Formats: sequence, C-alpha cells, structure tokens
Amino acid sequence: MPLPPRLESRLQEQRQRGLYRRLQVRAGAQGPSVHLAGDAQPLLNFCSNDYLGLAADPRIAAALHEGALRYGCGSGSAHLVCGHTRAHQALEDSLADWLGRPRALFFSSGWQANLATLGALLEAEDIVVQDKLNHASLLDGARLASARLQRYAHADMEALERRLQAATVPLVVSDGVFSMDGDRADTRTLVDLCRRYQSCLMIDDAHGIGVDGDQGRSQAQWPVADLPVLTITLGKAIGTQGACVLGDEALIEALLQFARPYIYSTAASPALAHASLTAVELVRHEHWRRQQLADHIAWFQEQAKRHAWPVLPSSSAIQPLLVGAVETAMRLEQALRIQGVWVGAIRPPTVPQGQSRLRITLSAAHTREQLQLLVQALDRAWTELMS
Repeated sequence: MPLPPRLESRLQEQRQRGLYRRLQVRAGAQGPSVHLAGDAQPLLNFCSNDYLGLAADPRIAAALHEGALRYGCGSGSAHLVCGHTRAHQALEDSLADWLGRPRALFFSSGWQANLATLGALLEAEDIVVQDKLNHASLLDGARLASARLQRYAHADMEALERRLQAATVPLVVSDGVFSMDGDRADTRTLVDLCRRYQSCLMIDDAHGIGVDGDQGRSQAQWPVADLPVLTITLGKAIGTQGACVLGDEALIEALLQFARPYIYSTAASPALAHASLTAVELVRHEHWRRQQLADHIAWFQEQAKRHAWPVLPSSSAIQPLLVGAVETAMRLEQALRIQGVWVGAIRPPTVPQGQSRLRITLSAAHTREQLQLLVQALDRAWTELMS
C-alpha cells in the first residue's frame, strides 16, 4: 500500500518555505574544528553543544573502550529485565552524589527522560504549567500524558502566578537554560511560587549542567525540597550521551513502576555508562574549563556590542544572533560557511515565526584566535548582507 499522498505535498511546502532540513555528515570527531564529508577544508565549529570540549576527550574514549571490553557494547535488554549493569548503577550513584540527590535514574536520551517523567507524574486532566519556550520534549510529555497543558509567556513570573492562583496545579515545568534564547530561568521565583501554591517544580537543566555553579552543579545547587524533579543530559557539557532524572526515593521508585519509556526501552550501552563515569569526574574537577568558557562568553559579548549585532541578552554558551527572516538567516549561514565558519541557522518551527537566528555556541575548547576568526567572518557577512 503506498504512503499517503499528502506527505509529498508537505515536503514540497517545506522546500518552498525555506524550512527543509538536511543532514550534515561529519567525517571525524566533534571539536572546535571539524571536517564535513566531501569538504576539502575543515570548518570552525560554532554550532555544537559540546560546551566544555569533552566530546572527543581521549580519557573518555579510553574509558569507553575499557567499558566495551568489560561489559560489551549492548545491554541486551531493558533495565528491569537483565540490562542494568554495574556500570549503569555506578553512573547513577556518581550523579546522585555530585548533584546532591538521594537517587538518580539513567535514560538513553533527554527526550526519553522527560516523556517518562511527565507521564509518570501526571494523570489525565491534571494541569501542568510550562514556560512557553520550554523544550519540545517537555511540551510533548504533557500532551502524551493527556494532561491539561497551560503555558505562560516566557520568563513572565507574574503570568505564572496568575495561573497558579486560578487553579490547583500539581506540576510547574521550566528549562534551566533555554536552548534557543540562551537565557536562564528565574529559579528563585519559581521555587518561591511553587512553595506558596503547593506545586511541584521540575527543571530540565540540559544546557546548564556542567557549566554553571560550583563544580558545574547548576540547578542542583537547589535542595531537593525546593526542586524535587531535576533532569539533566550527558550529551552536552558532559560530552557523552544519555540523560538522568534525579530526585528522592519516591520519585525514582515511581519512575521504575510507571514510566513506560523506561520500562519498555532497551538500556543504553553499558560501555557508554562506564565512559560517562570518567566524563562526570572531569566535569566536577576540571574547573578551568568553566572559567575558559566564561571568558569566551564575556569576550564575544563585548565584540557583539561593539559591532551592534542583535545578539539576545544571554550570558550562557548559547549566543543567538536574531535576524528575523528565514531567508536572511540562511544567507548568513552560507556566507559564514564560505569563509570556513559553521554556525547553524535556526528557523521555525524551532523558533517562532519572524525570529529566525544564527545560534552561535561557544566551547571551552575554542581558542581566542578561533573566536577572532568567527568575529571577522561574521563582520564581513553582516556588512555584505545587512547593510
């Protein structure tokens, strides 16, 4: 039986609107300079979430090799059947210790972790209130749980309070660092409001963990009594793959009993879990990476201000250059690519209509010379296309 004919018309519409997505095939390891398959010259990479420069660290690679020899590559089963190894348990224990939580539960991806957690915490018709710019996995998790999803204007704590005043809200959910704008949640106010209105607070700290705070603990600096549900990912600053949900005994036991994406998924590779143990130790103790990244962010912000570029007010590694039109963002991306600089153009539906942008991401692995090349290339492209 053929595929539905509407698929081709939808694909054609994507092409016509300039929203068609294409895979970019990288030929080597992640890093500040990368090769794409078919390109003769490397590109300076300013579109990766490898914020601390650990994705290709040889110590983590060696741990992955050691883990594969000890445990094999595949887990062979879901965690609750026979797929949970000492490597998985050791990683959960290490993350719980680092982040000051009683327990942790390891998932194959951040998407899976968020869908699992929202599905376990919410029942049909429960109200869940979320920031309008939350990650898609948080929004979809609420919908799949058949909950009543309500959204407040981005970072508008007065709007959130009105929602909490109007009805009983079991759960409030926010990103810690917003992935497309790069700004941070007002966690202090979130904690205060949830305490006042007896709502549970959940924060997805995918883009803050490892980068912010003492030892990179970021949102986990809040005690579990104030922040009962914390999700993190390992595929960004920590440099490996997977995600973890952290909380008290009751939360983790509830996930083990009721979280369908966890119960019915094959466990992630035990070799990967073993490698992630090394990655977590590097994140905890190599403080110079956070300092170098902070220095890069401050320097780039100074340059953006000097050039009067419309960079959003972000003090994170995510530095969005707002340009508006899809066509303009794509032209800027191509102009930078010609100069050997890779920056991703972000378009709807990832961002709202009229808010297309270049999402410039900085890493501790970048050198100041590489940042200078980025600024020079951006200055030339901006002058040529925007003047």
